[in-house]
Amino acid sequence: MAKQDNQLATIPDRQLAKRATRATLGYAFFRPESALTIGITALLTWFLPQPFGWWPLWLWPALGAVFEGLVVWTSIADEKTAHKVAAKLLREQYDPHDIKTKKYRSKVEQALEYRDEIEKTIATTPMGMLQTHLYQSSAGIAEWIGRIYDMAKRLDEYARDEIIQRDTRSIQRNVNALRIELEGERDPAVRAQIETALNARRSHWKSLRALQSNMEQAEFNLEETVAALGSVYSQFQLVRAKKLSASQAKHLSADIKAHALRLQDILDSMDRVYDTAPQNG
Repeated sequence: MAKQDNQLATIPDRQLAKRATRATLGYAFFRPESALTIGITALLTWFLPQPFGWWPLWLWPALGAVFEGLVVWTSIADEKTAHKVAAKLLREQYDPHDIKTKKYRSKVEQALEYRDEIEKTIATTPMGMLQTHLYQSSAGIAEWIGRIYDMAKRLDEYARDEIIQRDTRSIQRNVNALRIELEGERDPAVRAQIETALNARRSHWKSLRALQSNMEQAEFNLEETVAALGSVYSQFQLVRAKKLSASQAKHLSADIKAHALRLQDILDSMDRVYDTAPQNG
């Protein structure tokens, strides 16, 4: 069960970890071996209830339950099963197809591939302290994937926000038109109205420029972050090949957590700027 716990430690929250446990149990009960055990037990209990005089009626069901328990146990303890379930659940929670903009969707897909390869590297590492250390080091990677997904999702929403994109294209023309109108207007009351409108447009333009700058920086950070995840994958390979020292290997976990926290700070900044941007012209 320790292997399963290690595998589930890479899942970012308790709710998802519970789902992974339920999914693994469901997989265990619906394996062909499980169906075969139940079927043979039922047939023997019905057609051959007492093959010997001393054979109690409850023995076939009892033996079937024991074999079924072994099937479930081997499913839970199997690393490949745990990897398959965890990867499936992460792809369901962070589904790249939710992101419509191709360049952002591809980054999520790339990040998930790196995560899958890291898990395969750990699963094929011989059991022992090294494998345990790699599992512990990978505990923050799923959270990292979640941050990458959230960042790509926000960038996708920005890119497809028709109002924001429309205003970004037209607001400078509106400012210029109002400024020219103000220069030619002599009526004080009308000038005051134009100045009010002009100040509002300038404020709008300033917010849009800040949002655009923030999103451009976020896009750069997304690219950089996925590349950093690829670097972590390379480091896992080096640890497995014993080409990194123990002290260097210990830094992996801290680096992964630091990246996740940094990404959360970026996401918070994106939210603040996006929320303050006007949503109408």
